[in-house]
Amino acid sequence: MQFWPRVRSRYTTPRVRNWAPSIESKPLGFAGYKVGMTHLLISDNRAHSLTKGKEIICPVTIIECPPIKTASIIFYKNTKNGSEIISEIFSDSLDKEIGKKINTHTKKGKEANDFDFLRMLCYTQPKLTGIGKKLPEIFEIAVGGTKEQQLNYAKEKLGKEMGVNEVFREGQFLDVHSTTRGKGFQGPVRRFGVQLRHHKSEKSRRNPGTLGAWRAQGHIMWRTAHAGKMGYHLRTEYNKWLVKIGNNAEEINASGGFISYGLVNNPYLLVKGSIAGAKNRLIKLTAPVRQKTIMEAPQISYISTHSKQGN
Repeated sequence: MQFWPRVRSRYTTPRVRNWAPSIESKPLGFAGYKVGMTHLLISDNRAHSLTKGKEIICPVTIIECPPIKTASIIFYKNTKNGSEIISEIFSDSLDKEIGKKINTHTKKGKEANDFDFLRMLCYTQPKLTGIGKKLPEIFEIAVGGTKEQQLNYAKEKLGKEMGVNEVFREGQFLDVHSTTRGKGFQGPVRRFGVQLRHHKSEKSRRNPGTLGAWRAQGHIMWRTAHAGKMGYHLRTEYNKWLVKIGNNAEEINASGGFISYGLVNNPYLLVKGSIAGAKNRLIKLTAPVRQKTIMEAPQISYISTHSKQGN
């Protein structure tokens, strides 16, 4: 019951509910598109590892991160009913694609003097990638520092591009927010992991053996493992290791391109391990909220660029 209630995500773009506090005046998150996976040969630099100093294989996920732009600055005020927007400043130079997603106001807006915190409303530039998409994703990003530092930084970046190098550094940990792959209608064995019944059991072998000792309430309880839609859930993975931030896509582009994606054309991240979500899907990356250890970027001696087409 770790993820109850088991509900499917409303949107493909994941939602970030918490932002790690920071004294640095910079964005606390970024976004990119999931490309696929490859593997590296790195020198193990973990302090207490049995293979410290030796070369080991490291599986990584590639995330393409074209620059994002700031559309507006949103000022919030804390009230007894929660946070409320009190003002918003829009940029004078917005891409034409964003007008198909939101109503771009003709008024520039007014700066708020008495606010508790602010957010930068940013949008991606998928037209710079090769995934064949033009409409951007729009989301808010928190800014670190004091209120004055947040305001100065946000005004400096209003209407301008931000690169992933301004937000993260190699070797640090990240929190990854994504929407998992949808797997359609599945049975209770795959969906809940119920045990297969004996091959001579009555009626069914892949159904739960009983629906419960008591059914006087008139319906089957939600705790009972039944078939239904599976996947497409919002999930957050904590403390994923950022192995490399690269600008030269030729270092990682696989021979023949990545399956269901193509070639990488923009700055990219290599994150250790797998990441939830389908290829081409937007992945949000934020500063870690539960970081316990400090790591450094490893020395990479080999990046696999072999064909992923199976030949």
